[in-house]
Amino acid sequence: MIPARTRHTVAIVGAGAAGTLTAIQLCETATRRRTPFDLVLVDPAPEVGRGTAYATPDPRHRLNVPAGGMSCYPDEPGHFTRWLCRHGEPTVTGADFATRYRFGAYLADTLGQAIVRAQGVVGVRRLRVRAESCTGAPDGRVELHLADGGRVTADSAVLATGPAGSTGDWAPPALRASARFVAAPWVPGALDGPRADGADVLLVGTGLTAVDLALTLDRPGRTVHAVSRNGLLPQPHALTPAGTMPAPEDLGSSLAELRRAVYRHISRAVRTHGDWRPALDSLRPHTAKLWHSLTPDERAQFLKEEGARWNTHRHRMAPATAESLTRRRTARRLRVYAGRIVGVKVGEGEGVVGAGGEGAAVRPGPGGVPARPGPAGVPVRSGQDGILTVSLSDGRRIRAGWVIDCTGPGPRLDAPLWRSLFDSGAAVPGPLGMGVATGDGRLLDARGRAERPLFTLGAPRRGELWETTAIPEIRVQAAALAEELLAPLTRPARAARRPRRRPVDAHGLALSTHAEAAAAYRTGLDRVLKVRAAAEDSFERAVTLDPGFALGHAALALVGHECGADVDVPRALADAQRSAHERADERERSFVDVVTRRIHGDDGDGALLRHLEAHPADALALATAVPTIAFSGINDLDDAYALRLVERTSPVYDGHWFPTSLLAFLRQEEGRYGEAGELAHRALAAEPASGHAVHALAHVHYESGAHKTGRDWLDGWVSGQGRGAVHRAHFSWHVALHELALDDTAAVRKRWFAQLAPGRVTGVRALVDSGSLLWRARLSGSWRGRIPAADVLGTVAQEVVERPATAFTALHAAVALAAAGDLAALRRLRDHAAGADAVQREIIVPLCEAFAALVEERFHDAARGLDALLPDLRRVGGSAAQREVVEETLLYALVAGGRCDAARRLLDARLDRQQAPRDRRMLAGLPA
Repeated sequence: MIPARTRHTVAIVGAGAAGTLTAIQLCETATRRRTPFDLVLVDPAPEVGRGTAYATPDPRHRLNVPAGGMSCYPDEPGHFTRWLCRHGEPTVTGADFATRYRFGAYLADTLGQAIVRAQGVVGVRRLRVRAESCTGAPDGRVELHLADGGRVTADSAVLATGPAGSTGDWAPPALRASARFVAAPWVPGALDGPRADGADVLLVGTGLTAVDLALTLDRPGRTVHAVSRNGLLPQPHALTPAGTMPAPEDLGSSLAELRRAVYRHISRAVRTHGDWRPALDSLRPHTAKLWHSLTPDERAQFLKEEGARWNTHRHRMAPATAESLTRRRTARRLRVYAGRIVGVKVGEGEGVVGAGGEGAAVRPGPGGVPARPGPAGVPVRSGQDGILTVSLSDGRRIRAGWVIDCTGPGPRLDAPLWRSLFDSGAAVPGPLGMGVATGDGRLLDARGRAERPLFTLGAPRRGELWETTAIPEIRVQAAALAEELLAPLTRPARAARRPRRRPVDAHGLALSTHAEAAAAYRTGLDRVLKVRAAAEDSFERAVTLDPGFALGHAALALVGHECGADVDVPRALADAQRSAHERADERERSFVDVVTRRIHGDDGDGALLRHLEAHPADALALATAVPTIAFSGINDLDDAYALRLVERTSPVYDGHWFPTSLLAFLRQEEGRYGEAGELAHRALAAEPASGHAVHALAHVHYESGAHKTGRDWLDGWVSGQGRGAVHRAHFSWHVALHELALDDTAAVRKRWFAQLAPGRVTGVRALVDSGSLLWRARLSGSWRGRIPAADVLGTVAQEVVERPATAFTALHAAVALAAAGDLAALRRLRDHAAGADAVQREIIVPLCEAFAALVEERFHDAARGLDALLPDLRRVGGSAAQREVVEETLLYALVAGGRCDAARRLLDARLDRQQAPRDRRMLAGLPA
């Protein structure tokens, strides 16, 4: 009997940032593709995700890249920022610099979630042990030999070991032998000695490691010295980024040409932006290509002549960190020198003070705390055993209790695992002796072949890529590596899979998923079309059942973006894009593109119309396109085009209630109330829960003046079928409009407190419905005393109120702010609108000024401004019933300003349009 082979196994050696990012990509890609395999993580560290870089708990140690550039996913840049917001830092932005410890927690949490989602597909084992060597197995696999005597046999292995340790070659033998020399400062407990006493400290190296330790070891009375060949500290990031610029098209073909082109590029950046940083940042995507374009001799020359300067400008420190260092240098608690260490005297003895200034020898004070330097040339005795006297190449002597190696990673990979591979010829050093030789991440042997399934990423590829140690580069390599490692499993599985009939949605369109996920998607789509609540729950269930279901992710992103559902929109959109790339038909990919464009504001309307031309039976796309109540619709879709769109697509639905509901709403927008009512009743006969048909009928009743009929019918629906409506507050607002028109003051107040008060309605819905109703009740005298407009505003984010994205939201923000009497916020809204789109500039700016005049009781100015706006108000969007609030404000301003003849003409026009007891009462109350 032939034994059955175990499942495909991938081993990752190293659970720091590189290994964690690779494991995340493997788990999530396999889950989307439903590709089973086993994953083994080998690393003795107590936690995944931290490695050396992100294990430091010191809150002063910050990332040297803003949070917006530190996402685990190359196609989802805001993921880390959103994680921080959900984990105790709600005000963080992509421009902030998080602590390194928090980033380690983020990596661990993201991997944990990926493992949970991968249950049933990926089996994960975590071995807290060191891998000592690696050999080939007879069947072509690899075998990892562990420090505890165990073995792991894997079909492929990823060596994510991080950067090599410092060689310490620069240190004289006497220093390396001293107990006061710290060779590996990030090893747990390595800094216990320097922390325990107050002696001066010498940091050898002035890069990012030295920056962190200078902050950690700083204390009153201590001087921290730092020395390197160039004496250059990392440059700081700008407090406010100056902007972006494209890389030069032609950078030359030699190092000399490249150098001249880069310096010209930097000069352009300084002239254009006042800052050199945009020029250097623009080169980042092209660094590997530029490195490959140089000859080996040119690369060596670059490292010798430009390497240090490149690193200090390219790998910058956070602004807050730079400010802290500046304060310490100003106080002379941090001193930085350029030079080399040429000698060390260990123990008690004399140190000759230099010529003064930085680098002069220092005299220890009581308790080992150094005193100020003595006069130039005066010998001073340490009086304390263990003090190290370090001589620099420029003749200076520095006396310190501790010398710490901060020179950063060396070129050689010297861990036992790598030594075993080098010794066996399975791996060879990389270009210029840096890292390891690879071909697109796969280890090359002594013959230049990739014989074994061994891979690496990050720092070991430094000789091949040069820039490869930062998260933005490593995450791209991790994603590419996951594709390559899973390709041998995915292709045979697809080839062996039998063609099967795909499930369909309610309108016959095929879905690239299995039956259970398709059923959940159909439920969510049905809820969207009926304007029912919890559509996002059904879409969430669909993608939980099938994480590779692109259309489910896209629908989830859409309802989060358009309807304010509790959805992580960027995450859902990224999942939709990844899944569409892997498994989707043309129609589904087109819809994912539509959603992507709408969310990013990139020709979303045009893409949606093109999609409907090709796929008229896509009901979710049609619901998105036609502005009624569920979605915002297409901004520039006029009534005639909307009608043609619905009429053209209706035949494919074969009399279905959904397009009939949309058609009813569009007919009432035309003022064809009889036809609209007939269509709405027809749709409701087929589906009593159709929110679009109910909405159309609500407008028919209101615009035709059938207020008693409309109130009674809609109140009954809200109390019955409408209980599950996603926009139930809007339907309640419609009932309240009827009660307001009927001059039923008590009913308006009762409904407001029962169905529209803050707490029952929040966010934009509160702004549009609750706030506008309060104002209209106040204007018509139906609400006596204080109106709780400030309570409504308290439920809406300040960003939405004062910096709204659309003119429609801005109009209602202005209404609520006027109701609250908040002149300062009204002016901020006006200033925002002045710099926004054309509709906000031309409508909202004068609207805010008119409302401000009203609050200040300059009624003549308010009436003049509002009257001028009425003819163009339709450009704001929304329905006539919603925009009517401006007309009612004008009426109030006319009456308050004593212009009763103009008010009478306006009321006569309103009563000609629809009969309302409130308007008749107001007309009768005007003086002759």
